[in-house]
Amino acid sequence: MANLIPDITQNCLRCGKKALITDTETGEIFCGGCGFVLSERIESTGPERRSFPDDRISRERTGVRTSLAIHDQGLSTVISPTNRDATGQPLSNSMKKTLKRLRIWDSRSQNDSIDRNFRQAFNELYRLKDKLSLSDSVVEKAAYIYRKALEKKLVRGRSISGMMGSSLYAACREVETPRTLKEIADTMNIKKGDLAACYRLLVKELDLKMPVVDSTQNVARIASKIGLSEKTQRYAIEILKKAEEEKVSAGKNPMALAATALYISCVKMGVRHTQRDFAEAANITEVTIRNRYKGLLELLN
Repeated sequence: MANLIPDITQNCLRCGKKALITDTETGEIFCGGCGFVLSERIESTGPERRSFPDDRISRERTGVRTSLAIHDQGLSTVISPTNRDATGQPLSNSMKKTLKRLRIWDSRSQNDSIDRNFRQAFNELYRLKDKLSLSDSVVEKAAYIYRKALEKKLVRGRSISGMMGSSLYAACREVETPRTLKEIADTMNIKKGDLAACYRLLVKELDLKMPVVDSTQNVARIASKIGLSEKTQRYAIEILKKAEEEKVSAGKNPMALAATALYISCVKMGVRHTQRDFAEAANITEVTIRNRYKGLLELLN
C-alpha cells in the first residue's frame, strides 16, 4: 500500500466520488469506489533518480545511453531474469521454460562475429580513454571511424588493436586533441610503424580530411610536466606563431617545435632547464631539439 496515494481533489468520471487513487508503481490513476481507470500511464516530471549498488530495487526509469562506442549502440533489449509478471506474481512453470528459451536465443543473437569484433575493439577504446585522459567526443569520433572501417572491410587481415589505435589517432587529429602516434603506440604496446600503416590506410580509403596539427596546442601540456610559468608559455607561443608566419614550421614535428620554443623561452627568461628535461616531457630526443633550436634561433635573430 506504500505505492498508493489517495487524491481527493478530483471526482471520478463514472461515479462522481472523490476517491481517486494514484498507483506510483504501475503509473495508473483509478477510482477506489467503482474501480474505473482514468489514466493507464502517468509520467513523472521530477528529476531522474540515481541508482546505487546497495539499492535492493533499482529505481532508474531509463536504460543505458545510446553511444557509438557500445557494440549494440545501447539499443539492445534485456529480458529480466526475475520470473515474475508486471503485478509481482510468480510465473507458471510453462512460462518460465518459455522465458528461459527466449533468453538463450536472445544471447545467441547478440554473439555474431561483428558484435564480437565491436566488443573487443571498444573495450580497447575505453582502456585507451582512461590511460590517455580523452574526452567523450574523441571516443565517439573514434568509434564512428572504426565502424566505417569495418563497414568497408578494412579490418579484415589486420589487427583490431592496430585499427582501433589508428582510428583513435585520426579522431584526436579531427577534434584537435594533442596526442601523438607514439603515445598511442606505447600505450597499446604495438609498433609505431604498424599503427602508422593502419592510419594511412584509413585516410586513403575513408577519404579523411585531416587538419594540420597546431604546435601551440602542445605548449601547455609540456609546460605542465616541467612546471613552467604562464609568462614562459606565452613567449613560446609567440615564437611558434612567428615560425608559422615565416613558413619555418612546415613539415616539422609539432611536439618538437613546442618543446624547442619552450626551451628558447626558458633561456630568454633565465629559467634553468636542460634540453633533456624538454626531450623527456615531449617524448622526443635531444638531437631533435638541437636541430629545431638552430632554425628557430635564426628566425629570432
